[in-house]
Amino acid sequence: MQSSLPSVSTPALPSAVERPTLLLVDGSSYLYRAYHAMPDLRGPAGEPTGAIHGIVAMLQQLRQQIGAEHAACVFDASGPTFRDEWYADYKAHRPPMPEDLRAQIAPIHEVVRLLGWPVLEVPGIEADDAIGTLARIAEAEGHRVVISTGDKDLAQLVTDHVTLINTMSRESLDRAGVQAKFGVPPDRIVDYLTLMGDAVDNVPGVEKVGPKTAAKWIAEHGSLDAVMAAAGRIKGVAGENLRRALDWLPTGRRLVTVKTDCDLSGQVPGWPGLEALKWGSADADGLLAFYTMHGFKTWRRELEGQSSTSGEPKPVAQALPPGASAAADAAAPSVPSPPSVPGRVGRYETVLTVEQLDGWLTRIRAAALTAVDTETDSLEPMRARIVGISLAVQPYEAAYIPVGHDYPGAPEQLALDVVLAALRPWLEDASAAKVGQNIKYDTHVFANHGIPVRGYRHDTMLESYVLEAHRPHGLASLAERHLGRIGLNYEDLCGKGANQIPFSHVDIERATTYSGEDSEMTLQVHAHFAPEFAQEPRLQEVYERIELPTAAVLARIERHGVLIDAGALARQSQQLAQRMLQLEQEAYEIAGQPFNLGSPKQIGEILFGKLGLPVKKRTASGAPSTDEEVLQELAADYPLPARILEHRSLAKLKGTYTDKLPQMVNPSTGRIHTNYAQAVAVTGRLSSNEPNLQNIPIRTAEGRRVREAFVAPAGHRLVSADYSQIELRLMAHISGDANLLSAFANGLDVHRATAAEVFGLPLEEVSAEQRRYAKTINFGLIYGMGAFGLATSLGIEQKAARDYIDRYFARYPDVKRYMDDTRASASAQGYVETLFGRRIVLPEIRGGSGPRRAAAERQAINAPMQGTAADLIKLAMIAVQRTIDEEGRASRMIMQVHDELVLEVPAAELIWATEALPRLMAGVAALKVPLVAEVGVGGNWEEAH
Repeated sequence: MQSSLPSVSTPALPSAVERPTLLLVDGSSYLYRAYHAMPDLRGPAGEPTGAIHGIVAMLQQLRQQIGAEHAACVFDASGPTFRDEWYADYKAHRPPMPEDLRAQIAPIHEVVRLLGWPVLEVPGIEADDAIGTLARIAEAEGHRVVISTGDKDLAQLVTDHVTLINTMSRESLDRAGVQAKFGVPPDRIVDYLTLMGDAVDNVPGVEKVGPKTAAKWIAEHGSLDAVMAAAGRIKGVAGENLRRALDWLPTGRRLVTVKTDCDLSGQVPGWPGLEALKWGSADADGLLAFYTMHGFKTWRRELEGQSSTSGEPKPVAQALPPGASAAADAAAPSVPSPPSVPGRVGRYETVLTVEQLDGWLTRIRAAALTAVDTETDSLEPMRARIVGISLAVQPYEAAYIPVGHDYPGAPEQLALDVVLAALRPWLEDASAAKVGQNIKYDTHVFANHGIPVRGYRHDTMLESYVLEAHRPHGLASLAERHLGRIGLNYEDLCGKGANQIPFSHVDIERATTYSGEDSEMTLQVHAHFAPEFAQEPRLQEVYERIELPTAAVLARIERHGVLIDAGALARQSQQLAQRMLQLEQEAYEIAGQPFNLGSPKQIGEILFGKLGLPVKKRTASGAPSTDEEVLQELAADYPLPARILEHRSLAKLKGTYTDKLPQMVNPSTGRIHTNYAQAVAVTGRLSSNEPNLQNIPIRTAEGRRVREAFVAPAGHRLVSADYSQIELRLMAHISGDANLLSAFANGLDVHRATAAEVFGLPLEEVSAEQRRYAKTINFGLIYGMGAFGLATSLGIEQKAARDYIDRYFARYPDVKRYMDDTRASASAQGYVETLFGRRIVLPEIRGGSGPRRAAAERQAINAPMQGTAADLIKLAMIAVQRTIDEEGRASRMIMQVHDELVLEVPAAELIWATEALPRLMAGVAALKVPLVAEVGVGGNWEEAH
């Protein structure tokens, strides 16, 4: 079994064989980690159960993987501790525990005890202090100690026989590990923490001193005491801050020091003595009742099944498969327990013969669903070639078919053409159901070998994206979060940085484990998500009607690519270079000397040192900031910041586009092929990268010229279709405001109409300036902008901005009602939804700080419109592609940017395209206002606008 806890075997622990082991779990840390890692699960009575499930899964995994004779799960007791007596503001800024977590504390303590874990909760001290005390006692009695925690403070406890493990980050810290991670040895962690302080516990440190400075000072001077003694010699702002903190630091050190001599008498039956912490047997009857009460169906069935097959229940550590999923507990059939194979989670077969391959072909043809994954020689989808393929049809079993491992001594493998010829009929069979993780990538990989894969029914990345868009969607995260499993990762096999090896050089046995895990864990993750979708029909529709078909369309868009005029870009690069050189000379003249326009340090010296410009804000190190916001403010009054800003923008344009785009042309196709990231933005919007087509600046003439280099081939034109004022139309639809609906229904210029309403004028009397104000108000309010933001945008007094907003809401009262109602509902349920049911979770709207909560409220107002707009453009892409296919058209979609589709259209289909595109895009949804798509035609992208 590939351990999810590297510390079991790595690093080696001195005398681990001779020493018995004490496993200490920082239960309080686990509480919060489990609460935030798990979905919002509910028991039969509607009670929250996510943290309970997470705790059980983590503790079971630990018990299975750590060979310990003694253990304790340690929790913070309620009430004040001795640190509160030392410092009245200790932990004063911590937000209260979420009510849904508080409700799970007692059940968690109960189930931990039922599982056979000794539970420790000592009034008056923190869990850290109890752990520290136990660790020192155990070490003195000849034990090896393993502490499972995510708390950096406990690194001070590490010795030759005390190790930390973090199951979430897969991290193991012995002495060398602490030094490598923090830059100081374990016996200097207290000094390190004292200098930095602890914002979570409201323990001040030295202002603006972070990890690097703290480690540097300790390395230079040896200890906190020596740093304090040298305070007078430490220069700069940091030295000044250190000197101001000298009186406080002894108290800070006292607060961050974990006590290791607490009195634990009376806290554990049989104490003192570690025998009081021997692991007990699980209470199967108690667990059965607990699982039934809280709706953990899979675990209940596991216990019932084992009770019925033997007179006595087996230990629960064997009864619970690692990673029995949360949703499976609620509704889905249980998956088989992992096979009992020493050192392995599952059975993974390396396929090296035709007979083995035939056997797996028989299995996948008979399977209801097969997970398929590729291992390749590149992460670039259009260039990646297959090194191996893995298949899985049930949990914990998989096959890996290596075809391109070429390291010295590699076993003989089946030829790639033989394997693909055998798999091709199944891969191209639309009735053969397949599941993958990021199926768009594998679609490209097989297409690179001439195989159009059909039959993809599910994509676990997209399932996660629809169900939990605010969380990571990589397979490693999904498996850890939902299955409680951590497999090999890519860096385990290939290394990283300059020393990384290609996958073709990875040992085939390890590659089999890695790829086999990918396939069979993908199968299990899908099994986890399936019952969740069954309970969320609107989300299921978003997944099946929008996201899955979009993935197929995007693969085709990416594969076709875009033609560019490399010569035009080269000319633009030359012109940009000339203008940048001119700007440099002008900047030198204003400054009175040459300097590096790319150096923030030199810019700061010139602007604030030599020229004496006002300092607007400072960096974390105390230096005057020269970021874009500061330069924009200064540019309004001073010429040099304006030159620097223009130089920066042209340098970025040149480096990102005019120089780079020609280098990105695929030599096989003569085109550039962007990658559309589908599972990134929580609102559902796509993003593109390599190259990023969405960030080409269009507000400057130079930026617009870049789009002139995106051209149509001979005999074709580019056709651009762009939704008109889509978010304003959605605001009208969602809010139902009569005046806003009327403006769109009558085909009015909505910004002019708004200006007429706000300023009380006839439409024909609205000035250009008033229309500009109204446009800013319209779009600003969509993004939740308040009076301060509007005043900043318009350059007016805040009182005037508030007056405009009040007038706006007086004329559009239902917009105000929508905003108020949305804030309230988002705060109550923690999320908002698009018109199609896409759920956008807002984690900060209930538990965030004031500014974060305000930002979440602004997002709550805009997200339903931005998310609905994202859904609409995806539905439009699907509709357009379906029509092209059904009618046998030669037109091809080549780009999707924001609310715009761009097609490459042969001359013979231009009339069809200009008529069909607005009709298809308007027809994907029926709103209270007309959906309008504006169409343009040109020889290049800019001209098509």
